[in-house]
Amino acid sequence: MTSITLSELTEQIQQTVRLGFDTPVWIRAEISELRENPGGHCYMELIEKDRDSDTLLAKSKATCWSSTYRMLKPYFESSTGQSLRAGMKVLVAVSVEFHSVYGFSLNVRDIDPTFTMGEMAARRLQIIRQLEADGIVDMNKLLPLPRLIQRLAIISSSTAAGYGDFCDQLKNDPSHFAFYTRLFPAVMQGDQAEASIIAALEKIYERADLFDVVVIIRGGGATTDLACFDSYELALNCAQFPLPVITGIGHQRDISILDMVAHTSVKTPTAVAEFLISGLQEAESQAEDIFSDIRSVIKNRIENEYRFVDQTKMRIKQTLRSWVVQKTHLLERHKSRLQSSVRMQLFKQNNKLLLLEKNIDTHSPAFLLRHGYTITTINGKRITSSKQVKQGDKIRTFVPDGDFESQVN
Repeated sequence: MTSITLSELTEQIQQTVRLGFDTPVWIRAEISELRENPGGHCYMELIEKDRDSDTLLAKSKATCWSSTYRMLKPYFESSTGQSLRAGMKVLVAVSVEFHSVYGFSLNVRDIDPTFTMGEMAARRLQIIRQLEADGIVDMNKLLPLPRLIQRLAIISSSTAAGYGDFCDQLKNDPSHFAFYTRLFPAVMQGDQAEASIIAALEKIYERADLFDVVVIIRGGGATTDLACFDSYELALNCAQFPLPVITGIGHQRDISILDMVAHTSVKTPTAVAEFLISGLQEAESQAEDIFSDIRSVIKNRIENEYRFVDQTKMRIKQTLRSWVVQKTHLLERHKSRLQSSVRMQLFKQNNKLLLLEKNIDTHSPAFLLRHGYTITTINGKRITSSKQVKQGDKIRTFVPDGDFESQVN
């Protein structure tokens, strides 16, 4: 039986690999692990999974030495807007190597960013279609935006410059509107960002009645740090959140999926602050217009009331003047009738007096005396019968020109 040593075997394998793969090979794979060491080298683990069952089909270690990595990394990031990370699908040119001690390995020599961009676009499109199929893309947009937005639940990194700019913009605005802010700190980039932001949303949900809106902000930075905002789970949580979500992620590229499902999306944290301030300014302006309309209505009403009062006073004066004139004429007529009546009564009474006077005169002793009669009295009483006197009585007799006494014989 023929035998060979292990080194002879590994040398044959090494020769076979060298002959079979004398030039770099372009392979499609997914990065399952990636780490950079202080020396600048990048160590990866590349895998391939079955599309249908997600079963692992192949796995291999890969190394990108610092001399190559220093060129490939910025080229890839500037082309894709993303940093190399676990979970990303790549098309890389590798040299296949076999070492008698370290075994099989791949040495990354080049990378095609257009492949990854296509994969990213496909993944992004897949997430968007899934959200549309779930019927939640516009769910948050359908929430009514409060008329006065002042109670803000903010998701950001506490040390982020964008958060500071946002707060400064609210604080230093000349309008001096009052905003009540509470920060819910979260990691805003990297692999932990998605879970951290969702955790912050869950904390806000427990106190949702204390806030008007949720503000998700992130300051400027590398575009490569924004992959977390193209997450299905994050978009799902924001789309279904019971408060309107306003985003200001601080990027200039195409909007993220988070921007798509948010109620309102602006470019930067400062722009979010300006949006909130402009909302209150608009409400203030409308309130002033309403107050102005109310003042005009009240003023017009008061002026109309004054005019009505003046017109009423004028009508009352005219009515009173007419009434006085009528009453004066009536009084004059009554006075005239009264005077006529009084004159008539006086005339009648005067006639009665004259008749009475004449009647009295005709029945008075003086009338009798004037007509040749005499009047005889005894003790001041007129004698109308001889029986009233007796012999010896003294009697007085009145004649027209005087009187005299006599004694009865």
